[in-house]
Amino acid sequence: MAGLIPREFIDDVLAHTDIVEVIDSRVPLRRSGSNHMACCPFHGEKTPSFSVNQPKQFYHCFGCGVSGNAINFLMEYEHSSFVDAVEELAQMVGMQVPKVAYDQKAQKQAPEQFALLDQVANYYQHQMKHHPQAQQVQHYVQQRGLSAEVINNFCLGFSPPGWDNVLNSIGADDEAKVQALYATGMLIKRDEEQNTPQKQHYKQQSAYYDRFRERLMFPIRDRRGRTIAFGGRILGDGKPKYLNSPETSLFHKGQQLYGLYELKQKLRKIEKILVVEGYMDVVSLAQYGIDYSVATLGTATTAEHLQILFRLCDDVFFCFDGDRAGRDAAWRAMSNALVAIKPGKQAYFMFLPDGEDPDTLVRAQGKDGFEAQMTHAMTFSEFFFDSLMQDINMDSLDGRSKLIDLSQPYLEKIPQGAFQTLMVSKLSELSEIDISRLEQLLGFSTSQRANNKSQNRKSIFTEQATYNKSKGVTREAPSPIKNAITYLLQYPYLAAQVGDPGRFMALELDHVVVFVKLLDLLQNEPNLTTARILTYWQHNEHYQYLCSLAVEPLLITDEKAINREFYDILQLLMRRLHQQRLTQLQRKLRQQGLGKSQMNEFSSLLSKLKSD
Repeated sequence: MAGLIPREFIDDVLAHTDIVEVIDSRVPLRRSGSNHMACCPFHGEKTPSFSVNQPKQFYHCFGCGVSGNAINFLMEYEHSSFVDAVEELAQMVGMQVPKVAYDQKAQKQAPEQFALLDQVANYYQHQMKHHPQAQQVQHYVQQRGLSAEVINNFCLGFSPPGWDNVLNSIGADDEAKVQALYATGMLIKRDEEQNTPQKQHYKQQSAYYDRFRERLMFPIRDRRGRTIAFGGRILGDGKPKYLNSPETSLFHKGQQLYGLYELKQKLRKIEKILVVEGYMDVVSLAQYGIDYSVATLGTATTAEHLQILFRLCDDVFFCFDGDRAGRDAAWRAMSNALVAIKPGKQAYFMFLPDGEDPDTLVRAQGKDGFEAQMTHAMTFSEFFFDSLMQDINMDSLDGRSKLIDLSQPYLEKIPQGAFQTLMVSKLSELSEIDISRLEQLLGFSTSQRANNKSQNRKSIFTEQATYNKSKGVTREAPSPIKNAITYLLQYPYLAAQVGDPGRFMALELDHVVVFVKLLDLLQNEPNLTTARILTYWQHNEHYQYLCSLAVEPLLITDEKAINREFYDILQLLMRRLHQQRLTQLQRKLRQQGLGKSQMNEFSSLLSKLKSD
C-alpha cells in the first residue's frame, strides 16, 4: 500500500518552490508587469494568455481556463500523478519526502524491490538476444512484424526454460534477494502449488521456483518507468496463454495500465487514449504508429483507471470484441466510467468485427484503416441507451417504463451537472415523458434546484444592489460570499478581522461552507500563499470554483480600500444573517408564538435592522 504525504510537508515544498522557475524551465516565460507570460502549453494559441503570478505562486490561462500551483502544473505538463509531482518538486528544492505508510516495512523495502525488478527485466532482455533456446521467441516477434525499436521501447524479453533461472541468476544464494523476489511475485513457494512429478526433483533442492518459464516477457512499468510486475505470453500451446504477476505491495492491477509509461514517453500532447485488452495489442498498435494505446492487466477497467486516463486527455476510446463477452466487458467499463466522467470528458466504445482483435485489424488495415474504424465508435450515451434497449419493446408503454427503471441506478451515479442533465434529457426523449415529470420519477430535482438557486441569487443580487446604491456604485456585483472568498484568496490576511467564522454557517447562501472553511484555515495559518491555500481543496468539488476566483480581476487595488471593502462585505453578510433569523422568528411567532428570550431576540434584531 502506498504511503501518504503529510499535508505539512506539501505546504513546505510549495513554500520553498518558485513556480516561475518550475514553469520557465519547461515553457519559456517573459515578464509582463507583475506577472510572467507565455503561450499556453495546454492549448494552441499565437497570442500569450498563460499568466504566472510569482507572489501568489499561481498560474492561469485566460484562453482555456487551466490554473493551479506548481504541483498542478507538473501533473498536467508532465502527466504525473500527485505523489510524483510532489516528489519531483521536493527533489528540486533538496527535500526528502516523508511518508506515513500503511505498511512501513513494505515502504522501506520498495526502493530495493524496484531495483531488483529492473534487474530481472534486464536479465529477460539479455536472454531474448543471447539464450541458445531464444529462437522460438525471436521467430514469434518477427512474425508479428515487430521492429527492434519497438522491442527495445517496450523492453520485451524471454524467460528461458527451467525452474531456477531467475532464482540463481538474480538471487545468487542471497537470502534477502530471494525473499524480495518472492515478495515481488517472481518466485513461487513450493507449498503454494501442488507438487507434480515434473517438479519433485527441483523442489527437493529449493523452497522456491521461478514463476515465469518459456514465455515472451512484457515488463509492466509504473508512470515513473520503474518495473513493478511482468506479463508473460506462452510460446506454444501451454496454459495459461498469458500469465501475470500477482498483486504485490508495488503492483495493484486496478491502478496500473500497461503501456502508459511508454505512451507518455512518446507523446508530449495526448489528445486521446485507446484502451485495449492485451499486451500484444498495445505493442502491435505502436508498431503501426498508434502510440496512444494502453491495456488493462487482467481485470475490468476500474474507476481508478478512468481517473488516470481522464487526467491525461479528454477522449478515451474503449476497444472490445464485437461478441457478447466484449459487450459485457464494455458495459463494465461504462459502469465504472459513470463516476469518472467530468465536464469536457468523453468515453467512446469501439467494437471490432467478428474474428478480429486490435493486433490483426491494424496489421490488415494499417494505421489509417484502424483509425477509420475508430471514427465509428459509439459515444457514451449511444452505447448506454442502445445496450439497455436491446431487449425492450420501445413501442409499448411497458417497454418505455422498463427503460426508465433500468436507467435510474446508473444515472444516479453520474455527478450532478450538464452531463447528467443531458442524459436525463435523452431518457425523456426516448421514453416520451416530460422531463420535469421524469425527474420526479427518478428522484431527481435538477429543475427545482436550478429554480431555487436562481431565486436565491436573485435575492442576494437585489440586496447587493441596495448595498451598492448606498455606496454610490451603479454596477450590480456578484454574491457577497463570492466577493469575500475572492478577497480572501488574494489577500489571506483579511481573515484576521472576521472573528468567529462559525457564525456564518447559518447563512442560506451558495458556497457558505467554503467561505467558513477558508476563514478557519487562514485564521490558523495566516501566511499561506494563494497556491498553498488551493492545495487544501486539491481533490475537492470546489477546487475549480476557487481557482477561478483566485484569478478574478479586482476593481480595487489600494490595500486600505480593500480592507474597507472586505469589512463592508462582512457587515452585509451580518445584515443578511440577522434578516434570515428575523424571518425564522416571524414565522414561528405566527405559527406557535415565541418565548421570552426569543421575543427579546426578535426585538433586538428589529432594532438592529432599522438602524442599519
